[in-house]
Amino acid sequence: MKKWKYSLIPILGIAVIAALIYTGIIQLNRPSREIYPVRGVDVSHYQGNIDWNKLQAQGVMFAFIKATEGSSHTDSMFQANWENVAQTGLRAGAYHFFSFESSGQKQAENFINTVSYIDNMLPPVIDVEPYGKYKAVKDIATMVSEIRDWLDAVESEYGMRPVIYTTEAFYNGFIAAEFQGYDIWIRSVYKKPSNPIQWTFWQYSNRTHLDGYDGEEQFIDMNVFNASIESFREYGH
Repeated sequence: MKKWKYSLIPILGIAVIAALIYTGIIQLNRPSREIYPVRGVDVSHYQGNIDWNKLQAQGVMFAFIKATEGSSHTDSMFQANWENVAQTGLRAGAYHFFSFESSGQKQAENFINTVSYIDNMLPPVIDVEPYGKYKAVKDIATMVSEIRDWLDAVESEYGMRPVIYTTEAFYNGFIAAEFQGYDIWIRSVYKKPSNPIQWTFWQYSNRTHLDGYDGEEQFIDMNVFNASIESFREYGH
């Protein structure tokens, strides 16, 4: 009996740690505020109604807001978020979730028809990551062509080169070779992005608790900008 009891201790310890990570009490990444002073969030309708002034009071300096997905979907909270964030001192940008099921041009039109230019706007973002049956991309050439069509159309509309949001695996497998010259926003919630990825934004947490939103999602994604506050003020201009 004693042997079984003692053998359960490590298992229980692992379970407790896993639970603390899952609930956001333990944060796996803690970027230095001295090195990365510029913090921001990314949000969608899952965060519900957002008090942007309250987020700003907690040290948030920027926000990327989901605008569109595919060729026809618009995030239900985008317009409210876009209008309200523009009344604060936060810098904001809009992002599009790229679909492998429609053309890049049609998706760009959806984004452009949804996102109006606001003062001090951050560059538009295309979120490119595997999902569902597309986790194994078979037609790489077509995917690259459609992403490029989106990037070109959106850059032409807003006069800013878009940012590419992606995972480390997708970056290493496709983005690095095909889209040099674009700023990269890396999702890496378990560790710092690996060298030699030259990232501009890093989504370091998807399980942070902040005050100021009331949606079904209790967590909010946190990000840092890979430069100084002064550089951030000039970024995208």
